[in-house]
Amino acid sequence: QVQLVESGGGLVQAGGSLRLSCAASGSIFSINAMGWYRQAPGKQRELVAQITSGGSTNYADSVKGRFTISRDNAKNTVYLQMNTLKPEDTAVYYCNAQIATTTYYRSAYWGKGTLVTVSS
Repeated sequence: QVQLVESGGGLVQAGGSLRLSCAASGSIFSINAMGWYRQAPGKQRELVAQITSGGSTNYADSVKGRFTISRDNAKNTVYLQMNTLKPEDTAVYYCNAQIATTTYYRSAYWGKGTLVTVSS
């Protein structure tokens, strides 16, 4: 069984910073892409940033230049450094990972989410 556990959310003033972490544990054979999504109240879940096992990254236009995604493959952990936060960044942030539990089986896993609130 695989688990993704996020941490690092909280309340911050506009212009501030937060760093989210997500650690994968369990019966893991390999991890391909890892990423962060967010869902604001009344809105659909959207991709924030994604990073492949090789380190290639992809960002939503709304966070480019402010957020940085990184990963530690030895720790099966992905990070999201969020700088210059804006009230519109307020959302529940979810970790996602494409994980193979055997040579032949791969699936997408989600964390339970961590709330980020940015006050104006």
